[in-house]
Amino acid sequence: MIDTPIKESWVKKLDITGFWTKFVAVIALINFILVLFNMSYLPLRDVYLKRIPTIVTLYDPVKAIEPHPETTYYLETVDQLEQEIKIHGLDTKRTQDLLDDLQQQSLTLLDENPFLISNKLGTLAKIKRLIRHQFDSLSAKSGFYQLWSQDYFQAEGTTEVLDFFDSKIRPLLASNYFRPIDDNGLYVDEFWRIDSIFIFFFFLEIMRKAIWRSIHEADVSFIDRLLRRWYDWLFLLPTWRWLRIIPVTVRLHHSKLVDFERVLAQLTHEPAAYLADRISNFLLVRLINQTQDSVISGEAAKALFSSDSYVKIGSINKVDAISDRLLELTIERVLPEVKPELEALLRHSLQESFKDSNVYQGIATIPGIQSLPSGVIEQLADYLAASTLEILMNSYADLEGRELFNHLSSQFKQSLSRELQAPETQSQLQSLLAELLEEMKINYIQKSQQDDPEVTLEEAETLRQIYEQQEKET
Repeated sequence: MIDTPIKESWVKKLDITGFWTKFVAVIALINFILVLFNMSYLPLRDVYLKRIPTIVTLYDPVKAIEPHPETTYYLETVDQLEQEIKIHGLDTKRTQDLLDDLQQQSLTLLDENPFLISNKLGTLAKIKRLIRHQFDSLSAKSGFYQLWSQDYFQAEGTTEVLDFFDSKIRPLLASNYFRPIDDNGLYVDEFWRIDSIFIFFFFLEIMRKAIWRSIHEADVSFIDRLLRRWYDWLFLLPTWRWLRIIPVTVRLHHSKLVDFERVLAQLTHEPAAYLADRISNFLLVRLINQTQDSVISGEAAKALFSSDSYVKIGSINKVDAISDRLLELTIERVLPEVKPELEALLRHSLQESFKDSNVYQGIATIPGIQSLPSGVIEQLADYLAASTLEILMNSYADLEGRELFNHLSSQFKQSLSRELQAPETQSQLQSLLAELLEEMKINYIQKSQQDDPEVTLEEAETLRQIYEQQEKET
């Protein structure tokens, strides 16, 4: 038995290893969640801006997002107009100047489209549609010109006009932003600073695991360890970060935090069944075709009868060893079990042969021989049959007898080999074997088409579950 201190140390080691595996899996999951959030941030920024503006405030610097100067200046001008109207009313030169400025900015906004850099062409289209609908106009420019006119404010009321802008147009303009471009013509993105921490962590983890296993399991080298865990290197890619779903899934499954076995089994059930069926058909047909080619071309016969071209494992001749073993089993095990049947056969054959022989026909004419009882012939046949079996078995057990048998076996094999190598015999056997293999191939394919591969896969899955259940019970 294992000593208690040693056993406890192993238990602690397993506990630490299991905890570390789970910890790394959690870190990998957190990193992947951050990657998904970073990838989806720009498409969902408007949602965050409307629902959770704090996220926009915190994460805009990571994506190097800045307020767009044109739309920001536009909204600041509207804020100044609201303050001026609130304090001094509509009939002031300052108010008219601000309205004129907004009309000009609106035209510039529509002509230059500041939403291009943020890839928000749909936002500008929505603004145009709202303005055209509000003023029942075919031109967004004329609509904006009417919106920022003193006559429209007086006709509709200051509060109503500003409420329309603040509720419909302002959120769309506020969602626009500016992103600087680096020397490579790409948008500046500071997410790599966050991701580099995880990349460095996983690099150390990959190296640690490969070094530790290459030391404690010397059968696999350090480089081979790295190649076997190729999917872990996806953690280190600064681009295509979505590929990290592969190592994240593997680590979550290995750490037993999430069991993907059932999910993977269901996702791959039908494809695996039909793929396995096609592969098995392909392998069998290819094997039979190669065997047919080998038989028809004579390579099989050459490999069997030519010791030079045939690769052997060990110094023992496998054909001779199998023949000797079969002969030994036949004489020592099989013959004693079928002795009564064999004696009956020999008895019948000897009786018939003796009665039909010329010797018996000749001595039958001697007076008194006709009265020779038939029992004597039967006794003689029994004696010869028993003696034949006894001689056969005893002679094989005897050293000299075995040598004679070995000599007989050697001569038999040489004669058989010589006859099998005859061109006429080889031609007949090759033709028969090729046809037999073709029949096997056709019948197997026909039978495989009748069987449902999904049923076979389900049967294999059932057997696996039974085995796992037995393992748990034991």
